[in-house]
Amino acid sequence: MSPPNRYFTIQPAVCVTRFFLQQCIHRTAPLNAIRSGYTTTQKGCGTPGGLHCRRGIMYTANRGVRYRAKRCAQWLTADRIIPYSCIMLMLCVGFLITWGAVTNTFTSQTTARPGVDFSVFWTASQLVLQGHAAAIYDPVFFSHAEVAQFGAYLGHQSLPWLYPPTMLLFVAPIALVPFLPAYFLFFAGSLLCYAYAVLRLSGLRAYLPVPRAAALVVLAYSGVFASVLYGQNSILTAGIAALALHFIGPRPIIAGVLIGLLAIKPQMAMVFPFVLIAARAWRTFAAAALTTTLFVVAGIALTGTSSLTGLAHAMSIVRGMHFTLPAYWFVSPTTFAALRLAGASIPIALAAQAAVGLLAIAAAVHVWRRTADMRLCGAALVVATLLTTPYLWHYELAWLGIAVFCVIAHGLEDGWLPGDQIVIVLAWLLPIFEVFNRITKLPQIGPIVLLAVLFVVVRRASLAPRSAQ
Repeated sequence: MSPPNRYFTIQPAVCVTRFFLQQCIHRTAPLNAIRSGYTTTQKGCGTPGGLHCRRGIMYTANRGVRYRAKRCAQWLTADRIIPYSCIMLMLCVGFLITWGAVTNTFTSQTTARPGVDFSVFWTASQLVLQGHAAAIYDPVFFSHAEVAQFGAYLGHQSLPWLYPPTMLLFVAPIALVPFLPAYFLFFAGSLLCYAYAVLRLSGLRAYLPVPRAAALVVLAYSGVFASVLYGQNSILTAGIAALALHFIGPRPIIAGVLIGLLAIKPQMAMVFPFVLIAARAWRTFAAAALTTTLFVVAGIALTGTSSLTGLAHAMSIVRGMHFTLPAYWFVSPTTFAALRLAGASIPIALAAQAAVGLLAIAAAVHVWRRTADMRLCGAALVVATLLTTPYLWHYELAWLGIAVFCVIAHGLEDGWLPGDQIVIVLAWLLPIFEVFNRITKLPQIGPIVLLAVLFVVVRRASLAPRSAQ
């Protein structure tokens, strides 16, 4: 009698054991993903932001996708993101305290106070509530009204109203309360909207060792601090854009309405039509077009048609200053500003700005047609928007935070590719560079960093498996 075959004796037990281990890993990975750094995804698993999960592929969050990502040093890990954010937050608070001490609690007449741009919104709201909405587009009238309220703080210098009539519908209720409470209420709501929208879109909370700290990570971004510091509305518009991106799939009509609300700053919504057409999101496109039309009609009804003439005159003045004053170029992260600082003529700088804008739009369309992962789609749209508009200031880089945190979440899930981490860190620090560049007067690196971020997004989308929208 021949001896028993060891292969046929052991193999069934090996197969059963392997199957049991695979099932255990599959069931426990979602619960232990944050602690162990491993996660298993499958179709329908609900991975944050991922509409194209793949069955049976085990990821190493801090080592890269095993079968695809190139090996590189992984130093931007989930364990380090929270400490980095805490350091940035402490630096911002320290800067604000130092500023207050130097200016005698922001009462110096030679230095602007925090929230200086918010005084423009509050003054406009006051005029609307007093029934003088049309007079807002009279530069002399508006200047007198603003100086009467804030002259002691601004050194008797006023800032013009440079927004379309749709913005007045947004800011009309602000002056129902005094300036300081209005400032805190406005930014409390804006920060809440921004943090909620960015975290919903990126799914970053699922990849942090302390999920409750996710909001702190988002709000510690330096672009958020710059917007609050100047009293601008870019946090609110960025939050609206991120929320619209999150709702495009599950609630296309709501997404379209949110996109239409961006008519308060039309230059920040100019890339949306291209990507919506590329994604064939017709319901969202129609809702956005209808909302924009109604919003514009309501704004003109509030201020009258003469406001359009006043707005065109104000924009022509700003265009002239933007074309000729280097002080604007140092804080404008655009191709136009970078080339003007380098000595290029206005036609060459405008041509380069247009070329870069078209390239960015084409890249965004490619990403939207290549993948359905809204983290990459949202990042591509945001960066393309920042690269397309020639009228961009440092406080608008709050929008860049959407791309930064979406790419971070994608990198923590799929692993980092060579060069990704340094680009994301540079983008994270870019608002600080832009804010202080008015003093340091260094060459404008903004468009270079933005193009690098766009390259990172396009490369990750190109390497991702193709999936249906």
